[in-house]
Amino acid sequence: MKDSFMYLSIPKKYRWQAVLLISFAIIVIIACLYTFLYLSHDPSYTNLDRRLEGMGFEHPLGTDHLGRDILTRLLLGGQQTIGFSLMALGVALLLGIPIGLISGYKRGVIDRLFMRIADGFLAFPDTIVAIVLSGLLGPGIGNLVLAIVMVKWVNYARLVRSTVLSESQKEYVLVARTNGLSSIKIMWKHLVPHILGNVLVMASLDLGKIILLISSLSYIGLGAQPPVPEWGAMLNESRPHFQSSPELMIYPGLAIVVVVLITNLIGDYLRDHFDVKKEVQR
Repeated sequence: MKDSFMYLSIPKKYRWQAVLLISFAIIVIIACLYTFLYLSHDPSYTNLDRRLEGMGFEHPLGTDHLGRDILTRLLLGGQQTIGFSLMALGVALLLGIPIGLISGYKRGVIDRLFMRIADGFLAFPDTIVAIVLSGLLGPGIGNLVLAIVMVKWVNYARLVRSTVLSESQKEYVLVARTNGLSSIKIMWKHLVPHILGNVLVMASLDLGKIILLISSLSYIGLGAQPPVPEWGAMLNESRPHFQSSPELMIYPGLAIVVVVLITNLIGDYLRDHFDVKKEVQR
């Protein structure tokens, strides 16, 4: 059996593009996570005397309608948006992968129960379900992350389950059972390597969707609450000042577009090399 990690090699004609994308993604993440090393402004400090200032040495991107430093809030907003998106994605993976493994391998009552739950979640679009759950749980970034996890884990569980159902009928799994290998060892040693590629591709493509979901729901007031800097919430706060100071909306909007574009491009490269187009289509 070939190890799935062997398929991570990238052809030379794509290598420089993949390295550039991954490097830029790492720079963005580090810039957002380690803001305490180089930012000197308090993101919540208001100074109405310096509201809506243009670019300058003290405020490289200017100030917003409350006199707060835009660059500081933009980077800390990335910390909120990207950080909580990664958290939601990680928890969804931690729930979906084990459930999909057990459901696909054990089958029976467990599998039927999972399928009924999954059908209930998949009967409606992800965004609609997330909005409904967020509204029921109440405004707040924690409740929004929980709503996204409740929506997204089903996709990974179904993907893992379908792969396990296919692989568990192959000869190497039957030989492992005959040799007396336990179910846990069979799933860990023989099945997990086959699902990693598919899951990695779906996760990389899903990250951009989760970022958009968190930003859009924060924009309508169901996510991060002021004065917490978050890209979607920053768009909402800046909306009344769009005509006089359009840059207040351009900066966070451009940040969302760039980060989502990077995640989607990385996902496309991974999808091409793992060749799992059919599995990741919704």
